[in-house]
Amino acid sequence: MDFALAQRLDEIAPFHVMEVIKRAAELEQAGRSIIYMCIGEPDFPPAQPVLDAASRALADGAAMRYTAALGLTELRAAISAHYSSAFGVDVPAERIVVTAGASAALLLACAALVERDAEVLMPDPSYPCNRHFIAAFNGQAKLIPSGPAERFQLSAAMVESQWGPNTRGVLLASPSNPTGTSIARDELARTLDVVRRHKGFALVDEIYQGLSYDAPPYTALEFGNDLIVINSFSKYFNMTGWRLGWLVVPPAMLPAIEKLAQNFFICASSLAQHAALACFTPQALAVAEERRQEFRRRRDYLVPELHKLGFEIPVMPDGAFYVYADCSRLSGDADQLTRDILDRTGVVLTPGLDFGVAGAKRFIRVSYATSMDNLREAIRRLSEYFARK
Repeated sequence: MDFALAQRLDEIAPFHVMEVIKRAAELEQAGRSIIYMCIGEPDFPPAQPVLDAASRALADGAAMRYTAALGLTELRAAISAHYSSAFGVDVPAERIVVTAGASAALLLACAALVERDAEVLMPDPSYPCNRHFIAAFNGQAKLIPSGPAERFQLSAAMVESQWGPNTRGVLLASPSNPTGTSIARDELARTLDVVRRHKGFALVDEIYQGLSYDAPPYTALEFGNDLIVINSFSKYFNMTGWRLGWLVVPPAMLPAIEKLAQNFFICASSLAQHAALACFTPQALAVAEERRQEFRRRRDYLVPELHKLGFEIPVMPDGAFYVYADCSRLSGDADQLTRDILDRTGVVLTPGLDFGVAGAKRFIRVSYATSMDNLREAIRRLSEYFARK
């Protein structure tokens, strides 16, 4: 072709795990039995009240038209009420923007906050798409190595020491993908104080918030109304393919976000919004809680089994559905190990290479968003694999 692509593409790396998944699909088509422990997608469908609400919205035509760019008024009110009942936090519906998934929420936030060469601090490891959204707006994601001592998260001291003349804010995730670790409440409060002293922004990804296992979940919004928080219906409410999330912004930021939402998306899926209204019914919340307990049961099975195989789990994951496992006692190259495991056992894992630089050769992400039967079979295959090595 004769035309040039935008230079910003050079800053956006491919998803390495997609090559692993592509290889897994080839093996599956050839007749191999494949167990996917690489994908961040719950293996549960949405709760029946959600499906029923979607059917009603289709039948009565409610889902056939655009909604306001900020989302259905009723859904914004329902999210606001959920913050009050679940977390005891007053988040006015006017501050809530319904988006086409958490990805769209992050895109809107970055479009409003990130300028050319603006630096945003985030931990290494972290979810790769987060830094790529910053790159898409010509900003710079500064990855700060965050190891087991910090629970793979940024601390207030780290943010203070790494803040530079071009730093404009921080992007945090609690619980985190890929580590499944949360930021301690008091540490997050100290970190936010550091950001405020530097007159920066704090963008907090809480899409796995409902999937917390060892302590009640909390929201960063309890620390003030100057934060930007992202959440999603994908994980806790099992609505991945519906592409629906939300963004909570400071009041003064709302006009900018509304303008961007109108231009970028017009609105989130009307059908998904009408269905999501049912997420906050007692019946649907009861289902979500049952599934949270099932995820916890899987975690409590998987972590000890991985230890037995020779993996080290330096920090017990307390949320999401991932284990960030150190494989250095088993291999010096996590990427090669995941490929060999796939070819020999049919178990698909995610190499740490996707999540940053620090520890990329040592860590793999193991997802337990699959059935207990699959987890047990995967452990059986891995046991045989390492016994042969």
